[in-house]
Amino acid sequence: MQVVFHLGAPCTDQGLLLQSLGKNRARLAEDGILAPSIARYRPLLRDTLRALKGQTASRDVQDALLDAIIDEMPADRLIFSDPRLVCIHRLVVQGPQIWAMIDRQVAALRGLFPQAEPEVFIGMRNPATLIPALFAASKFSDFPEFSENMQPHAVAWSEMLSRLRLAHPDVPVTVWCNEDTPLLWGQLLREIADVPFDYPLKGSDDLIETIMDPTGFNRLQRYLADNPAQSEIQRRRIVGAFLDRYAIDTAIEEELDLPGWTPDLIEEISLAYDDDMAEIARIPGVTLLTP
Repeated sequence: MQVVFHLGAPCTDQGLLLQSLGKNRARLAEDGILAPSIARYRPLLRDTLRALKGQTASRDVQDALLDAIIDEMPADRLIFSDPRLVCIHRLVVQGPQIWAMIDRQVAALRGLFPQAEPEVFIGMRNPATLIPALFAASKFSDFPEFSENMQPHAVAWSEMLSRLRLAHPDVPVTVWCNEDTPLLWGQLLREIADVPFDYPLKGSDDLIETIMDPTGFNRLQRYLADNPAQSEIQRRRIVGAFLDRYAIDTAIEEELDLPGWTPDLIEEISLAYDDDMAEIARIPGVTLLTP
C-alpha cells in the first residue's frame, strides 16, 4: 500500500485540495485510491503518534488504525492531507529554517504504517507572504513576538528539503510553488491521486473559480467543454490565458504591512525564494512541478 502525506505547507491551499479530492471519493475508491475526510483521521493520527512516542506501530496498531479510518475498504493508495501533521503555525519557521523537525515528524508518520510505501507532497510559499499568513492564522496579536528569532531573509525551502531527503532518501518528494497553484491545480489532484491526465476528476477548476471573475470562469468552462485539452501543458495554456484576462486582482495580490518589514526586505526575501527554486530542482528525489 502507498501512503501519501500532503503536509501543506500551512496557509497554502486552505484545505481545498482535500475537498476537491473528496468530490471524487467514490470514483477513486473503485480504483483503490482512498482520500478520507480530515475528520476521519486527524484525531486518530494525532493520538496514535502521541501514544507511540516515536516508536514504530505494531501490526495490530496499524491494522486498528486503518480499520478506524477506511472501514476495511481495500486500499492501494491512501491519502492524508493536513498542514498540522508537522507542527503548529508558530513553529513552522524557526531561526533560518522551515520545519526544523521535519525529519523526526516524517519518521513518526512513517512509523504509523511501517509496511507502506510513503510519499510526501508539499506546496511551498514565498516566506515574504508565508510568515505574515502564519501570523494572521495564529493566536498571536503581536507580530514581533510571533516572529522572534525568525530569520526570514535566510529561510530556504531547499535547505528543508535537503534535510528531509538526507533523513529519508527512499521517500519520493513532490513540491510546487503556491504562487503557481492555480495553473497546476488539476495536475496536483492527479499527481496526488496518481492517476493519468484522462482520468475523470471533478474539482480540477475549484481553485481557479475562487480567483476568477464569474463571467470569465463560465466562459472558461464553456471553452474547455467545446475544446477539451489534450495534455497538461495545453490545459495550463488555456487556463493561463483566461486568468490573464479575468483574474480578480484583489484575490491574487497581497498587501504586506508589518512592523520592520520594509519593501527592500520583502524584495530580498522574494528574490531569494525565486533563486531557491534552481537549488530545489537539483535535489535528488525531489520533483518540482512548474507551469
